[in-house]
Amino acid sequence: MVGQFPAATSHHLFPTLLSVRKTCYFSDMKAATSSSPTGITRDTRPRRTVDSSIDAAISRKVRRAKPGTVFTPALFAGLGGRAAVDKALQRLVARDELRRLSRGLYDKPRHDPLLGTLWPSVDAVVAALTGKDKLRLQPTGAYAANLLGLSDQVPARVEFLTDGTSRTVKAGPMQIVLKRTTPRQMAAAGRTSGLVIQALRSLGPEHVTPQRLEKLKRSVPAAERRTLLDDLSLAPGWMQPTLRALAADR
Repeated sequence: MVGQFPAATSHHLFPTLLSVRKTCYFSDMKAATSSSPTGITRDTRPRRTVDSSIDAAISRKVRRAKPGTVFTPALFAGLGGRAAVDKALQRLVARDELRRLSRGLYDKPRHDPLLGTLWPSVDAVVAALTGKDKLRLQPTGAYAANLLGLSDQVPARVEFLTDGTSRTVKAGPMQIVLKRTTPRQMAAAGRTSGLVIQALRSLGPEHVTPQRLEKLKRSVPAAERRTLLDDLSLAPGWMQPTLRALAADR
């Protein structure tokens, strides 16, 4: 059954295998041995045996991960070279232990009794893409508005501002777009004010209606709304009176 997108929730973005058999590959060829005049001992293990150890290590990590986890080859860089890791991931896909979402992007599928196999969440894909680089991301556009309940639209194209490299990645039917931007645009990244500013910016002044502001008051606790004043200077002029009103309203 076709997978479905999970409902977006803002709390994810703020603070935010089957039993594997050990398989040995044997070769009819003996490992070459020779005495090195320099006294350096060479690794004489058959290549397939080395590959099998990488397979087993990656398989263990995947088995221990929660369904819905997304992986990239870079997450397994410490286990072997890129070519060997890629081959191991391909074999896991062939055994249905992983699903290939797009080039260099895999997930451990989640299954729902009613909906069938689900696509991974946006958060899971982004976590894999940022990986060890610890990039800062700021939801923007229709996605930011959806996270705050200001829009019912669940976009297939999800956009983030970043201080890292711009890139676009497909994950099944979903498209994740990372846009490099200015330090000013990233100054409030990871804070409530950053999300609110980007959400209201995506709507535009003509669509910031009293009804939408009431929704915003319900979705953002009063204590968090008061922190909007800390980043007031980062908002465009037309938005600042709205942010002051939100911060003052109990």
